[in-house]
Formats: sequence, structure tokens, C-alpha cells
Amino acid sequence: MARARDFYAGEGKTDPKDAFVLADVARAHPGRLVWLEATAEARAQLELLCGYDADLRADANRLGNRLRALLATHWPALERTLDERLDSLGMLAVLQKYPSAAALRRAGVSRVRRVLAAQQVRQADTWAARVVQAAATQTVDVPGSPVAARVIAELAEQLARVLTRRRVLEQEIEQAFFALPEAAILQSLPGIGPRLGARIAVEIGDIARFPTAAQLAAYAGLGPTPRQSGTSLRGNVASRHGNHRLKNALFLAAFASLRHPPSRAYYDRKRAEGKGHNQAVLCLARRRVDVLHAMLKHARPYSFQDRTPAVPIPA
Repeated sequence: MARARDFYAGEGKTDPKDAFVLADVARAHPGRLVWLEATAEARAQLELLCGYDADLRADANRLGNRLRALLATHWPALERTLDERLDSLGMLAVLQKYPSAAALRRAGVSRVRRVLAAQQVRQADTWAARVVQAAATQTVDVPGSPVAARVIAELAEQLARVLTRRRVLEQEIEQAFFALPEAAILQSLPGIGPRLGARIAVEIGDIARFPTAAQLAAYAGLGPTPRQSGTSLRGNVASRHGNHRLKNALFLAAFASLRHPPSRAYYDRKRAEGKGHNQAVLCLARRRVDVLHAMLKHARPYSFQDRTPAVPIPA
């Protein structure tokens, strides 16, 4: 409505003018308005849980990036050793208790191993030895290391608490997701689990809002956008609009479905046409929107029928 207001006379913003613009647009272009509908209790609960999970995910990324930056600045060998296991609960427990290279050297392998074993880390002996060895390789003290160690311990504690809450929240989301009538339909499509299915269900809402699969794809930002200017510029580009949360969920679901033979075959065909990895996954996500729309519209779970023509067996 803010954009529609620009087509009417006057620069002021008042409630009477907004009411007039709304009524006039509804009269002249009724198909351009999206009317709000009542939300079911189960869907409303799931929407709140998914929003909270998104906030926790952002907090975990922020805390993890800050923690990694401090380690890379003051103890780079330790940061390289932890690498992808930096955000695991076992390594976070070690950093809470021994947040610096000097503290790890004083603790020794046995104490670090006990901390890892308490968190049920596999190969605790091996990881304890690797962490202590990485701490021993650095003998130069960077200015500000004592304060950095204190901040690292606090960040590790906060990140561990956020990750633990996300694990508990995942179970709550799963329970709320399976309370929806379309949960079994969504989960039957390869690549969609409870968490992605919950996000897709929340963002789509009632499938009746989208009469065709093309409209659902356009809403998710998966439909190609034509670019044309005279005779010199013609073609289609990827859309930058649409519901980004839904687009991200459909992209991740398509990527997870690459182990499914039909999805993998479609992906390989797009790669053979010269498309990059992300482009091929986006094409697969757009193809799966057609399937997803038909499943939700007709309330039927996914079932694959191989329509490849049979090769005749020679006599």
C-alpha cells in the first residue's frame, strides 16, 4: 500500500488517505490484494517455534563466528585443529574450562580427555592429544590474550547453551509439525524432514492460495524473471524476489534429495547442459515445486512412477 500511495495526489500520510487508497485499489484491482485468513492453532504454534529456531540459529552463527575469530587471532594452531568441531558440545566444554593455549598445556592430555569423555565425544583420547599438541606448538603470547581467554570461555558457554536449546526445540518442532494434517504428505517427498517440512508448511500456508504450481514457484522466488530491453537484451535471470525463507527451505530440500535416483538424474542432466551446481539445484527445486503443489492440492503422498520406456529384449 505504501507503493500504491505514490500514485495518488499529495505527499502526506494520513489514515483517511490510506483508507481511500486501500478502498480504491480493492475496487479497481481486486485480484492484486491478498486477504488475511484465520490461522489454525497448530500452524500458529509451529510458526512461533520456527521463528524462535531461526533466531537461535542466527545467534549460534554470530557466537560461533566471534569465537572462531578470537581463536584465529590469538591461538591459530588451536583454531585450525578444532576446525569443523569448534561448535560441538565437547569442544565447547573444553574451551569453557581451558580457554587458552597456556591453560591447555597446564591441564595436559588426561584432564582434557576427561572433559571430552564427560560429553560422550568419540575418540576422546585422540582429540585430547591433538588439542594439547596444537596448544603446545604456539609459544608466542599475543597482546590481550588474558582478556581474550576470558571472552572465549564466555562465548563457548553461551554457544553451548544456544545449541542445547536448539536440540530441545527441534523435538518441539517435530511434535508440532506432525500435528498438521499435511505433515505426512510433506515428509513423503525425498529430502524433506520435520524441520524443513515445518518451515515449508508455515511459509506456504493453505495451498488453496496458489491455484497453479507456477504461482507457488513465483511466490518462492524460483520462477525465472524475463529481462528484455529492445532487441539488444533478451533472456531470463534468476528472481531475487519472493519468499526467501521458503526458497531457502526448498533449495535445502532439493540438495538433500540428490541421493534420490530420480532427483539425481534430473540434477545430472542440468549439469550436463552446462549449469553450475547451484543453478542445477535451483532447477531441481523448481521441478519439485510442481510435484509438491500436486501432492498438497490432491492430499496425496509422494510416489514415483518410472515412465522411462522399456528397452525391448531381443529374441
